[in-house]
Amino acid sequence: MVDIRELARRSGVSPATVSRALNDRAEVSPQTRRRVLELAEELGYSPNQPARTLVRRRSDMIGLIWDTGYTTQNRRQPFLLDLFIGIKQTLAESGHHLMLLSTADAAATGNAYVRAARQHSLAGVIMMGVDESHPAVTALVDSGTPGVAIDLPLHRGRTTYVTSDNRTGAALAVRHLHALGHRAIATITGPLTLMPATERLAGYRHEMERLGLTPEDEHIVHGDFFMASGYECAARLLALPEPPTAIFAAGDEMAIGAMHALADAGLRAPEDVAVVGFDDIEAASLVRPALTTVAQDRVALGAGAVQALLSALDDEGVTQAPVQVATRLVVRGSCGAGVVEGSVVRPRKPRTRSATAAAPGTSSPSATAGS
Repeated sequence: MVDIRELARRSGVSPATVSRALNDRAEVSPQTRRRVLELAEELGYSPNQPARTLVRRRSDMIGLIWDTGYTTQNRRQPFLLDLFIGIKQTLAESGHHLMLLSTADAAATGNAYVRAARQHSLAGVIMMGVDESHPAVTALVDSGTPGVAIDLPLHRGRTTYVTSDNRTGAALAVRHLHALGHRAIATITGPLTLMPATERLAGYRHEMERLGLTPEDEHIVHGDFFMASGYECAARLLALPEPPTAIFAAGDEMAIGAMHALADAGLRAPEDVAVVGFDDIEAASLVRPALTTVAQDRVALGAGAVQALLSALDDEGVTQAPVQVATRLVVRGSCGAGVVEGSVVRPRKPRTRSATAAAPGTSSPSATAGS
């Protein structure tokens, strides 16, 4: 194995000069730096990371703290792959590495994350899905470790957050349904303990009021971002004396669940009730009718988290501004107007559900993912 002394001997310079060249120090001439780097590449030299950290006074390692926040088994997070791609690509471009930290110890001790950050000499951390009020998270933020939270409103010290523009995305969905003639627009929210859910509900309310519509209390029902809750919430909406003509679900899985509920009630989307989701997961384009949805740029969300963290590393003592990633409406088949008379949709009464209606989350022909 080639070490720094051997690299120095073959380069014709001192080990100190090799170290400076490898760490991109200004004291080394461009010619010497190029010669050392080329020889290091040729010989397959790999620097000692702990030593490199001491010299540069900064680690190349970024920690990722990820907890889904759900204890139910087999829960999926369809957007995570693209999010991880954005994180990984941007870290690689900046010469950093990613370490996934276990969250098991956090339940037992309030300093688990601080201890992990120090033990592994982490330059900073990215947090996803953790409880922002958990003592371990509070201790980490208060420790001065640079951090970025995704979809968590942590903004103090050297910690900031990155999120999608959830309010504008929800407003786009409501505005589109209104333009199609809908006035009785209901929403299925996510858990209001989570920032994306509260922001999407706020965007729905604000746009309804801006359009001169008063959101009915019974038209705001609360789900949990997963399919079964979308089914159950939509069934409740359809059972109302005056059911909505359109449903904006704050997550695509809930929207697909709502489409199952429509089918089991003998109704169709969009002919009887229009449906719009949020996220643009892969299944959104595979169900029939294909789901109109608000798309999050998940890769940009991950990349934005890394860029915000790198800025925090460079600007010590400065709290970085939160980063907001734009959303956009993707129009597909599930949002077409019902029976239109001029600019007003005439709502159809839902048919009575049979006693043999499918259970929540069960597939039906009109809302089934394609193969």
